[in-house]
Amino acid sequence: MGVRRVSPWYRTAPVPASDQPWYVNAVAEVETGLTADALLAQLHEVEDAFGRVRTVPNAARLIDLDLLDFNGEIAPGGPGHATLPHPRMEGRAFVLKPLADLAPDWRHPATGVTISALLAALPADQTAERL
Repeated sequence: MGVRRVSPWYRTAPVPASDQPWYVNAVAEVETGLTADALLAQLHEVEDAFGRVRTVPNAARLIDLDLLDFNGEIAPGGPGHATLPHPRMEGRAFVLKPLADLAPDWRHPATGVTISALLAALPADQTAERL
């Protein structure tokens, strides 16, 4: 397994909007022989090693590693299984902007919508500033 490419970093407002601190986000493309479920389990192990504690949804966190897309697979998820593509990615500037840097021709695997159309549809209150 290895990192093939990493997007530029972005300074991003929390979603949903709150008084939480801003985050730094990026997207990485990795090469792996793992399944999506095994890769997600490894991402969670890395989060655990950095001290991530899962409390309530959208709580402030030190680290958050998500599996956005896995070779265009579509999977419903469930306990111990990856939901693919990531279920909330299309409405989040902090995901779409760095993803567009890496894959400007990317299309949502379930809907076929282009990344440029997803970016154009983002709410105006989502701030993602390239660092």
